[in-house]
Parts: sequence; structure tokens; C-alpha cells
Amino acid sequence: MKKIYFLFIALLITSLTFGQELLSNGNFETWTDANTPESWTKIENVTQESTEAHTGNFSAKHTADGTKDLGQTITGITPGNSYTVSMWYKVESGDDTDARIWSYWKDDMGDNIADNSDELRGPNNSYFDNNGNQWTQYSVTLTAPATAAGFYFEARAYGSAVVYWDDFSFFQEVGAVPALSVTSPADGASVPNSDVDVEISVQNFNVAAAGSGDGYIVYSVDGGANIDKFDTAAVSLSSLTDGSHTVDFELVDNSGASLSPDAVTASVTFDVTSTNQVSDITALRAGTLGEFYELTGEAIISYIVTEGNRNQKYIQDSGAGILIDDVAGTLSTAFNIGDGLTGIKGQLSDFNGTLQFVPSENIATASSTDNTLTPIVISAADLINNGETYESRLITLNNVTFTDSGVFEDNTNYDVADGTDVTIARVAFGDEDLIGTAIPAAASSITGIGGQFNDDYQIFPRYVSDIAAPLSTNQFNTNSFSIYPNPTNTGSVSISSTNSEVIKVQVFDILGKQVKNQTLTNNSLNVASLKSGVYIVKITQNNASTTKKLVIK
Repeated sequence: MKKIYFLFIALLITSLTFGQELLSNGNFETWTDANTPESWTKIENVTQESTEAHTGNFSAKHTADGTKDLGQTITGITPGNSYTVSMWYKVESGDDTDARIWSYWKDDMGDNIADNSDELRGPNNSYFDNNGNQWTQYSVTLTAPATAAGFYFEARAYGSAVVYWDDFSFFQEVGAVPALSVTSPADGASVPNSDVDVEISVQNFNVAAAGSGDGYIVYSVDGGANIDKFDTAAVSLSSLTDGSHTVDFELVDNSGASLSPDAVTASVTFDVTSTNQVSDITALRAGTLGEFYELTGEAIISYIVTEGNRNQKYIQDSGAGILIDDVAGTLSTAFNIGDGLTGIKGQLSDFNGTLQFVPSENIATASSTDNTLTPIVISAADLINNGETYESRLITLNNVTFTDSGVFEDNTNYDVADGTDVTIARVAFGDEDLIGTAIPAAASSITGIGGQFNDDYQIFPRYVSDIAAPLSTNQFNTNSFSIYPNPTNTGSVSISSTNSEVIKVQVFDILGKQVKNQTLTNNSLNVASLKSGVYIVKITQNNASTTKKLVIK
């Protein structure tokens, strides 16, 4: 009898579902050494702290010097389950931009998932309130996305702040309550298509027909009649008009009644927006922020950012450049520098002055490969005064001098001077071989991507080879030649020289293709056959040559 009773109790216990803590050493009570909390895998500028602890004997003291991280990867996540992220923090010094959570769901390949970005990179994509140097908790409960297999838990400290962390938790909640959510499109999203798939997620409820499950789904579009749905596949809507649309969902039992004691509903509202077609990046850059565009012409990839997780690429054509910012990973095709992209679609956005293009559809293949881009050779004054023209394009600053010494460091601005003109060279790509090499003391040429941060125009060198000796007089002699009018819309330009020798002129588009090659007899160059855009003009006279920019309107 006792044996039967014991087996009954064991069966009862194993049938129950309990919540579970999945984070290891979240209370920072166990340390390998004074700088290494056990189970944490990314540890930057962290030390064991015994006088400032929220609970227990220890906390983690995080002394920022720039951006410093403390992270741990968690495996075994179940899609649809609820998880509570919790952490306690205390900011000893700083300016309210000193600490935040910086976490991600992970798929089975270890790639980041964009879901819950506001809660997991923030809060609300911002920073923790310093709260008068008091211990403060941040906590949020989230549902694991459909493709989640892991979770990366990370805290960040910034600037020169000192932050204390304690009692971190990633807790799997008991999941027995039916839940319904819309996973795509996001609420409030703009959708550049009249055909929209509304994707849903159902947990702890078996959706099926003919009474074979727990019940089914009813939904309506824009307040219309209810439609019965007996599966969890996406709802495909077609031929939607431009403007706002709302889709409402509810789980019901097999008789069609709302669930008891609480109805389980979900709703999404999104805007359908037409996609505007533009032929080149110049027209794209003149577009309206927030609207969708298709770039019908070809653009060439000048640089691919391999660090971070934003899947960023710089592209340019003969007239302009733009940064592709693809944090969602929409462009899943593997592209290379020099590949051509034709027909890319996306939404125009801005980040601190830099115009960005956020893709809305993948491109299956490159429209061309192995293209070579020729940098535009400009002066520091050009970048300072006309920086918008060169944003996100491959450029070269010639004969500039770094005002700093030492070695190049990541995420660092360096002033570079050309006489009295001083502009910024920023080391923005931390995984390239430029990091750690010596800053030249002599005058240099700098090749890189034109950039902007707020009101400051910059150049982003990429590799150690981008910092070189100045171009020689035969290559670069701006004082010997001039082009006017420039810009021009007259169909011709005059090229003047300091002497009367024969002038040979070659004109290249921004992709390096020669479009004119002639010897001038009257200092006049006919450009009526060239389309509007930016061109590179190579002028040669008596074995001296220079390259200059020509803008045709």
C-alpha cells in the first residue's frame, strides 16, 4: 500500500509544470577570480564587488571605458513559452546614458532574432534611468519567437560610468494559459505592398476543425464579418488599398464562444503604402523619410560592414551613395564588394544625419560582379562644405595630416588637417586590419567611405592600405588646372591650364567606366551627351595630370 501511494505521489509530481531559472550565476556569488564571474562568457572591465551588493555577498562592478559588455548565452529555449528577464542595477556616476540591456533571442544557427528589440535593447531602445544612484530593477516578461532556440543575455556600460549589476535572472514561466499574438507585420508598421500576409502565433491551444482540438480562430478585417479559421497559417490579404488596416483575432472554443474566464484576443493595425520607383540613388536621396522606394537602376556595393549585426552595406552609382541598414537580415543573399544590385526595395530612414535605406525584400542574385569603383579625390574643404554630396561614397582625401599620434583605435575620431581646413577621419570598422597600426606623422592620402554624424561630415577608412602617401604631383595637381562652370547644365565646360600645352581629357563615370577620351584644341569639352550625375575627369598635360570632379545637372 505504501509503495502504491509513493508511485501515485511521484506521478503527480512529474505531471506538474514548474518555472525554471535558466541563467547561471545571475547573483554573481561565484567567481573564478576577481575579474571573472563564473558562467559569463563576455566579460569586459568587470570586477568582483563586495561593498555594493543588492543581495548576497557580491555584485559585478562594471567600469566603462567606451562601450563595455557583460554577457551569457542561454540554450534550450522553447518557442511560445514565456520568459521573464530581470536585472538589478546601480549607476554610481554618469549622465543617464550609461547603462542598458542589450540582449537578443537566437535561432538554431546562433543568429540574432529581431523580435522584442524595444524591451531587449533598452528599455525602449534607450538607457536605464540612473535613479539617483539607487538599486533599481528592470523586468519584462516576453514570449519566445517561433524560431527561437537560445537567448543572449547582455548588459552594457558606456562612457566613463561605473555601474553595479546584481541578481540577473532569465526565468521560464509556467506556460499553461492559451495565448495568441500577431508576429508580422508589427503593429503600426508601414507595408509597401497591397498583398499582406498576417502571421500569428498560438500557444497552449490546439487549433483544429470539427471539434478535434481545443477550438478555432475567428478574425475580421477592418471591422468586417467574422471569418472562421481552423489552422495557424498566415492570413493572406490581397488588393488592400493604401492607408490603415486592422485585423482582429480571437481564440474560441468548439462552439464558437469566447474562452473562459478571459477572452484571448490579438489585433494588429498597419499602413499599406505604395512603393515609389526611382532610377538612381540621387533621386532616392531626395525622397521622403518613412516612404518606400524601388531603386530600378543598378548600384554597386563599395563596402560590406562585417562587424555587428545590422547587415550593413554601402552602395553607390554614378551620382550618389547610400547606406543599407538591414538589422532584420532581409537581404539574406551573400553579396561581395563590387557586386551590382538592381531593383532593391526598401524604406528611407535617417540615423543622426546619415541617410539609410532599410530593405523590405531580398534580392536573389547580383546583377553584375567584380565591378571596380574609383574614389573621388577631394580636399578637406570639399568634405567640410559639401559633405552631403559624398555621404556613403568612396572618396579620397589627399595631402592631409593627422593631428594625433599613436595607433588607430576602434570607434575613434581623428582630426585631419589640410592647411587651415580640419575635418574628421573616423575609425568605424573595428574588425579591419587598420586597428592597432601606427598613425602616420607625415602627410597622407586617406581613402574611405564618406560619412556623417549629426553636423559633422567624416571619412571612414577601412583597411591599413587606405592610409597611404599623398598622391604625387603627376597624379594630383589641383593648382594647374580648373574646370568651369562646375556644376554645369550648359552642355560644355572649359578647362583652363597654367600653360598653353595640349590638354588630353578622359572622363569616367563613378563606376570607373570611361565615357569620353579626347584632346582639346580650344579648352572646351563637350559634355552634352552625358547624363546628369557626378564624373571623374582626368586631365593630362605635358606629363602632369590631375583628377577632378565634374557635376552635370
